[in-house]
Amino acid sequence: MSNVEQDPQELVCEAGEPVRELVSGHQVALGGPRAMTVTRTLPAVGRRMVGAWCFVDRYGPETAAMSVPPHPHTGLQTVTWLLSGEVLHRDSVGSLQQVRPGQLNLMTAGRGISHSEESPEMELHGVQLWVALPEQARHVAPGFEHHADLPVARGPSYEARVVMGSFGGVSSPATTYTPLVGAEVVVDGVAELPLEPGFEHAVLTLDGSPVVDGDALPVGPLLYLGQGRSSLPVSGRGRLLLIGGAPFEEQIVMWWNFVGRSHEEIEAFRKEWTEGALFGTVTGFDGDPLRAPALPTARLKPRGRVR
Repeated sequence: MSNVEQDPQELVCEAGEPVRELVSGHQVALGGPRAMTVTRTLPAVGRRMVGAWCFVDRYGPETAAMSVPPHPHTGLQTVTWLLSGEVLHRDSVGSLQQVRPGQLNLMTAGRGISHSEESPEMELHGVQLWVALPEQARHVAPGFEHHADLPVARGPSYEARVVMGSFGGVSSPATTYTPLVGAEVVVDGVAELPLEPGFEHAVLTLDGSPVVDGDALPVGPLLYLGQGRSSLPVSGRGRLLLIGGAPFEEQIVMWWNFVGRSHEEIEAFRKEWTEGALFGTVTGFDGDPLRAPALPTARLKPRGRVR
């Protein structure tokens, strides 16, 4: 998915200790007047990242057809996670892969890739996330992974499918470049989720109405939890997305579908998408690639995980 926008909500807490910070997000239409509507909770104006996670879009359940034309990415990984429906991924390194609920499509943009996403009209419910790549990895060769069978961590009253990184002593086979965690957690009863104290964490309710850290967490907002927690009390019934990681100390520039380090770099990426060949060609999509929007008149500034 594409089109980064910022949430007007101001948040100021730092990551060094446990907090409860609700990020309500805002609605964004993807793909024109008949577009799907997604709720974007990262980046927000004040809370821009959770570990290396820098983008979270939640959509559905909604009966819709997805059609996201070929568009470019740099400096990040895209994580596609579905609860219902299916999405067909195509990219410029030749990948053609359907993803279904419980499976992971992971694309590493590295120095540059383009891709499209589409599905026929059906019930779609899922999350699209980005992971920012650190300096030493952001120019790696682009690549794609599909993981149809992900490991599961179990504890009293919960079951967690480990999408990225490690959780509860169980590790995903997906490639990562920074210490992080991404897991879909199904809760039925009173549970205590194990956390890495050095990570900052956040949770997003996918369905149901679980109680998280003492309060019900409705579908929609992202609950930022800060650092310093070795466990998280949850109860009731529902499905949660847990994300977290070591605080990302580098400043980044996020604009449109690019993650870079300076205005000049983003400007060069845009020019390359418009005029060059770095991002390759997506074959098989019925339609034209997305045009890059105009750059803002103000210079793009690198920012850290909070503002």
